[in-house]
Amino acid sequence: MDDKPRTRRYWLLVLVLTGLTLAWLSTQRHPVGEIPELTYGSETVVAQVEKVLEEGTVTLGDHTQPYQVLQVRLLEGEYAGVPMQIEYAKYQTYPVVHLFRPGERLLVSLNKQPDGTLNAFYADRVRAPQLAWLGALFLAAILLISGWKGLRALLAMAYSLAVVIVYIIPHILAGEDPVRTSILGAMVLLGVTLYLTYGWTLKTHAAALSMVLSLLLTGLLAWFFVAFTQLTGYGDENALYLLQFAGATINLRGLLLGGMIIGALGVLDDLVTTQAAAVFELHAANPAQPLSHLIRRAMHIGQDHVAATVNTLVLAYAGSSLPMFLLFSLGHTPWGKLLNFEFIAEEVVRTLVGSLGLIAAVPLTTLIAAVLARNIARLGAKAAWFGPVGESHGH
Repeated sequence: MDDKPRTRRYWLLVLVLTGLTLAWLSTQRHPVGEIPELTYGSETVVAQVEKVLEEGTVTLGDHTQPYQVLQVRLLEGEYAGVPMQIEYAKYQTYPVVHLFRPGERLLVSLNKQPDGTLNAFYADRVRAPQLAWLGALFLAAILLISGWKGLRALLAMAYSLAVVIVYIIPHILAGEDPVRTSILGAMVLLGVTLYLTYGWTLKTHAAALSMVLSLLLTGLLAWFFVAFTQLTGYGDENALYLLQFAGATINLRGLLLGGMIIGALGVLDDLVTTQAAAVFELHAANPAQPLSHLIRRAMHIGQDHVAATVNTLVLAYAGSSLPMFLLFSLGHTPWGKLLNFEFIAEEVVRTLVGSLGLIAAVPLTTLIAAVLARNIARLGAKAAWFGPVGESHGH
């Protein structure tokens, strides 16, 4: 039987559902109150260095570093085309100073005083072109290695970002419950990205159902342990800035829970789909084996998946928090006491709850995939509605 018409219908359905979902999500955007500015008339714009007016060295405390006085021309905003003079590294200590050359671009913070005076200050370097090259390398690598499936994974990634930007962020800023918003957003992501990446197959069905159950379990665990450890969500300084800008409409504890749910979703995707694929491969190798035998063999593989993924999760959190660990190592507070501080306890709860969700996902996925693999043939002709076991590896 020719599968091309079925494949075309499948992709048409995916595209239609994706478009309808994004259209619906965009209509659910709630207006957000005006965010107050940090300073009077502040604005950050891109500027280009025209001339180095002064260059030398300066000693700040016991630290000596080079500095520059630059003439720049603003490239955007209300004052585009206006020349300004800024001082770089002259009054602020930098661990490393990269001197500017004419033609390079930088970010300039503008501040307009009540008397109309416009001041310009160095904000940061422009890194977008370098990041664009890195992004191009990433796209080329995933397309070269994964081919057509890699392209679908990129589309799924773009869809995920769209859901976060179009739906999750506006609703949380509008004061809605971050937990409910994150769970609904996660379900929408699951409903499209899994099938967009892996196709309409039994493996995908098993992975999707397992991820829904694992995500709900992770959410319950996060809710319980956030309440049990009496976390408030105020441990992250970024959350405090957000509260300052958005006012009292943000539920910081709910935001902490929502972040745990969204974070767990990304790790669950990899673990669950890999485990489901392993179960179907084991069944294909020996279709006559009993269900208990299939589950036991699949769990042996799942143990390796859990060990590797949990270790990856812990190392990822440790790597992102390395400066904080170094700072604590310089102090004299025992680690047992440090765990009581909320910003430390948040990361511990986040890591362990995510790991518990991963551990629970393996037996759930194994059981669901094994039952599907063993019983799908009993549906007879209706089994075709659920698609093949997996996709072919051709491109």
